[in-house]
Amino acid sequence: MKNIGIKVESPKKECNDKHCPFHNPVSIRGRILVGKVIKINVHKTITIEIPRLNYLYKYERYEKRLSRLKVHKPDCIDIKLGDMVKVVESKPISKTKNFIVIEVLK
Repeated sequence: MKNIGIKVESPKKECNDKHCPFHNPVSIRGRILVGKVIKINVHKTITIEIPRLNYLYKYERYEKRLSRLKVHKPDCIDIKLGDMVKVVESKPISKTKNFIVIEVLK
């Protein structure tokens, strides 16, 4: 098990996923986000929803907005619908996936 440079608990299971930051040399850099799993898509992909606030200058208030991201799920991490997960940015994995799950927050 390698140190990925972020203080997170390493998964207990082994995996042979080539995009897993814990078991293969995948560079992770950039943003670290926390979101809720809203959809388990196809093989090794999930969709998360990230709430954020957008400031409206005209009304001097904030409005709530949601961003959706497609995220790579390594084999060694077990995820269910509704879980809160921590994701980190990496190099592009596919056309729409640029993030990898590194931790499940219960």
